[in-house]
Amino acid sequence: MGTDAGLTVTEAVAEAATPPTPPPTSLTRTAWGGILLLALIVLCGATTRTLFAPIQEVAKLSLGLSDFQISLVQGIAAAVPVAIISLPLGWLADRATRTRILIGLAIAWTVGTIATAFAPNFEMLFLARMLAGVGGTCVVPVAISVAADMSLPASRGRSLLFLSMGNVFGGAAAFVAGGALFTLFSGQVDLPFVQLEAWREVCLLLGVLSAILILPLLALAEPARQEVEQVNASFRAMTSALWRRRAFLAPLFVGQITVTMADVAATIWAAPVLSRDFAQSPGQAAALIGGVLLIAGVVGSIMGGVVADWGHKRNLRGGVLIGAVGAAAIGVPAGLFPIMTDTTMFGLVLLILMISGTVCGLVTATAIAVLVPNEERGTCLGAFMILGTLIGMGVSPILVSLGSQMLGGEAQLALSLAIVGVGVGVISLAGFVIAMFNAPGLKPSVPMASHPADSL
Repeated sequence: MGTDAGLTVTEAVAEAATPPTPPPTSLTRTAWGGILLLALIVLCGATTRTLFAPIQEVAKLSLGLSDFQISLVQGIAAAVPVAIISLPLGWLADRATRTRILIGLAIAWTVGTIATAFAPNFEMLFLARMLAGVGGTCVVPVAISVAADMSLPASRGRSLLFLSMGNVFGGAAAFVAGGALFTLFSGQVDLPFVQLEAWREVCLLLGVLSAILILPLLALAEPARQEVEQVNASFRAMTSALWRRRAFLAPLFVGQITVTMADVAATIWAAPVLSRDFAQSPGQAAALIGGVLLIAGVVGSIMGGVVADWGHKRNLRGGVLIGAVGAAAIGVPAGLFPIMTDTTMFGLVLLILMISGTVCGLVTATAIAVLVPNEERGTCLGAFMILGTLIGMGVSPILVSLGSQMLGGEAQLALSLAIVGVGVGVISLAGFVIAMFNAPGLKPSVPMASHPADSL
């Protein structure tokens, strides 16, 4: 969730930070109906993208998979394709009909979710989760681009916040709804006309519901693009400009990507730890984690906006990153949540970790928005999305599975998850501290009232 929500807020803050300009005469009011539909689409994508996490332990036993294979399904399957297509998709979204792209992505995650229900082996499961992950992840920046052009500048921050919350609620819904449906289908209830294992019926039902949701998306009109201007700077010139800022951006990326690693690892492996070490049923584990993700998304977003705004107003070099430094410091001991002695402490410490990750994501987004020039911001965010997806989503699940093998086997999953969480937490803290000291000064032309946190 921290990973997924953090990317949403990053893109949203970048849009919200754009200096307001008068809207064209064709746009006289914000299309709230379209905004809510986009938020629902983002929620659906996040739900299907995350759906496998609460049922993965049962699917693992059903298909005879290892933890390492599960880590590939949950990490590499989506991370590598997303990283490959991010820049081409961004180029296409700037030039093609974005509503058609949204329909294509929705079809991808729908097919992937339904295919998950019928996957007979690791290879087919890998391909199915690849489709679901790519569709559910890539829908976010495209939806934000559409929503920005449906909104008047004065209401753009609120409009994009709906999409951010859709991403948060979608991740939580995957656990809550997925766990509840699994419990229901594990009893005497079955889907009509099919007889599948409970975890497969969960995927099939949500895949069918996702397919139904595509229908109103077909009626969504492509909005006119607002605030279009010709950027003369070449891609090479922009990357060169970012390279000159490497003393600030490199540690900032390290700080946020390692936070993403901790959050992704926790989201993927928390449910198996609850099942193996705390004898929790899939439904119980899903309910606990779903509640944690929901609370962390809401509370963390509010806290992140407040501390980003407060830090931005301090007369300190890199003051905008004060909140990230503090949250990262709190996140280090919170990485020990897997080895807590009871489920109450497990859930509480996990909540602290996820709130810390959400705060870091929003503060990082704000730092990019106010410290990186507008003409370089898109390239910066694109690079961040690629690295964050490859390392944050792709590497962290594998690190945990390999760590448990080195510690003695899959029974050591909790200890391995704690070690990875604390280790990357220390690295993230160091990254944010270095980035704060290397941060560039604010330009006098950036008015305090245009601070993106004020729009959220």
